[in-house]
Amino acid sequence: MEELAEAHIIIEGRVQGVGFRFYILRLAEAAALKGYVRNLYDGNVEIEVEGERETIKTFLEKLQGGSMKLYIKDLDIRWSECKNKHAGFNITF
Repeated sequence: MEELAEAHIIIEGRVQGVGFRFYILRLAEAAALKGYVRNLYDGNVEIEVEGERETIKTFLEKLQGGSMKLYIKDLDIRWSECKNKHAGFNITF
């Protein structure tokens, strides 16, 4: 059985007002990850995902290599153990 994990990600760049949250939602749902994505007041975007560690790594690779990569300046990723606190993946405010 794969190791379950949680990743908390802060994305810096020009990531608000360009459809970024909806892009993240589609990537996460396609990977069957749980969690949320939301805009932060400082202009960054926050993502929390739960799922298999390798699936999250693939999600992050697609995020950094996809059509929105031009808007990303930096990613801060913090790993922890999965707490199973999310039922699905949502855009929150």
